[in-house]
Amino acid sequence: MNTRTLVSFVSSRPLVLFRVLAGVALGGLFAAPPAAAQPSGGPYGPVQQRYELPKAKRIFYVSPSGNAASPGNTLEQPTTIESAIAQVTTGDAIVLRGGTYRVGGLKLNQGVTIQPYADERPIFKGTEVATEWVAQPNGLWRTSWKKLFPARPADWWRRERQGKITPLYVFNNDMVFFDGELLAAVGGDQEVTEKTYHIDYEAGQIYIGRDPKDHLVEITTQDSALVRTIQDVHGKQNDRQGPAIRGITFTQYAYRALEVEGTEPNAYMDPSKFGKEVVGTLLENDTISFCSRVAGYLRGDKLVIRNCLVADCGTEGLYVIDSADVLLEKNIVTRTNSAEQISGYYASAVKIFNQSYRVTCRDNLIIDNPYASGIWYDVGNVDGVFVNNWVERTNDGFFFEISKGAICAGNVFVNCNKGVRVLNSSNVQMYQNTFFNSVASIERTERSAVGDHFGWHPSAGPAVADRKGHVFVNNLLVADETFAGPLIEFIQSPKLRDQLKDPQAKEIDGNVYARRAPARPQPLLAWAPVQNEKGLLEFSSIEDFRKADSRFEAKAQVYPDYWGALFKSTQLERFELLRAFPGAGNGIALPESIRELLKLKHGAPAFPGAYVPQE
Repeated sequence: MNTRTLVSFVSSRPLVLFRVLAGVALGGLFAAPPAAAQPSGGPYGPVQQRYELPKAKRIFYVSPSGNAASPGNTLEQPTTIESAIAQVTTGDAIVLRGGTYRVGGLKLNQGVTIQPYADERPIFKGTEVATEWVAQPNGLWRTSWKKLFPARPADWWRRERQGKITPLYVFNNDMVFFDGELLAAVGGDQEVTEKTYHIDYEAGQIYIGRDPKDHLVEITTQDSALVRTIQDVHGKQNDRQGPAIRGITFTQYAYRALEVEGTEPNAYMDPSKFGKEVVGTLLENDTISFCSRVAGYLRGDKLVIRNCLVADCGTEGLYVIDSADVLLEKNIVTRTNSAEQISGYYASAVKIFNQSYRVTCRDNLIIDNPYASGIWYDVGNVDGVFVNNWVERTNDGFFFEISKGAICAGNVFVNCNKGVRVLNSSNVQMYQNTFFNSVASIERTERSAVGDHFGWHPSAGPAVADRKGHVFVNNLLVADETFAGPLIEFIQSPKLRDQLKDPQAKEIDGNVYARRAPARPQPLLAWAPVQNEKGLLEFSSIEDFRKADSRFEAKAQVYPDYWGALFKSTQLERFELLRAFPGAGNGIALPESIRELLKLKHGAPAFPGAYVPQE
């Protein structure tokens, strides 16, 4: 969560402004058509549109001022959202009038459609307005509040390591908003300012540092908006069909806005035994913001999340768990963990967790997440596809850990700590990506399920000896004069030096490296395993690397101090590759499956990076 609004987010980033407006306001009118092997340019995020009435068995009309006693079967006599949720059955639809619904704790177990009426804007809020304030002699204002959400960190959080920089009060799930701006929590009255608040949980009192008169102060009262449960509810059994939720804003929820329940394995499990309780959930053109922990915990096969904006959430934005055949497409996920900046909690804009199969992340905008990873396939995932995404100012852009098999192709990584991070995984194929000031890092350690801090987690991925088989081909790695360190690194724990002597990669070729020389010489590439004390060597030239291992980079090109034609405009973040760049035609032939995935023409000339060269 962050005190910035969407307006300040887009106004500070000219290129992002175009992308966001193309999605939110213009409906893609000016967006370029999708091009091969690259991010499309949008529209990303919610697309403003006029919704037709759904073809449903029954339609329930709902408004913020609806009457619970009304059947809701006409637009003129709407019911409440609580009443509609209780009545709907498989194949029904709920059509929402615009306005603010201060509601939460809704439970649903039927496959229904929930959408706006026409072009109206329904907004679900998990807060209530605080109106009873008492001025204090010390200059603060106090109100009593009954619905509070104190919380503690998970038992695996290392207080002995992180407690000095992450105070325990940031784990509480309460939020306070002053005229829509999120205030930051502090640990005591003496720390309260105009931008902060403090909660005395024993007394049930909240303190702020600004006169609330003639201002809107909102405080959380709900820790969910809607839970798609697998339990019996409203006299009905789970129909195993996921809901379709379109065009709705969910904001200001303690803990999470949405959840889809399901079986969660606590060890390796046959995939036929989970992900089937709720199938086919669709989130489309939704906005989910200011959730103190997670926008949504989402389980179930054939989940689709398309053209959604997820912003200013706590430790995760979207959290996909134990699911198969999932698609995330044209979403914006931004500013994850930006308010609390919780350390040691492994925050991520998108987390794909625990034995999820064939999850495709295609053409998403993952931007401004410096205190979180980007899209993290974490533990036991199989056959992920990460294609044509734009990832910027994010810690580990594409993070694939303790998992088996992925394709990472046609993506752009800009100013990321690690654009790609492959850790303790096998068979990751990386083709045609553009890296700008973002290292590609392939790593393996001795970590196993024996004595691991997270218990069984490593057992769901490849064994230590099987963490290999990676491919790194036809990528473009570029750095300006401010970037320090290698452009690509293969790292192995020194403890494995005598145990694992073969490379993690099975193919590295056709890549192009270009950098503006910094004041101090920097390595081009870091390589492990090698038989020296550190188990690692750094190479300043591709020739030296080839001498050390002639199996790799036979057709690589390196431009060690290059200031010539390269991209359309680095300043405007136009990373289309120019034909005038000497390395624009470098590369090797792609496998047919990769060529088809990237929609590249058969027989087209090779090139490095995500963008087909242009004039």
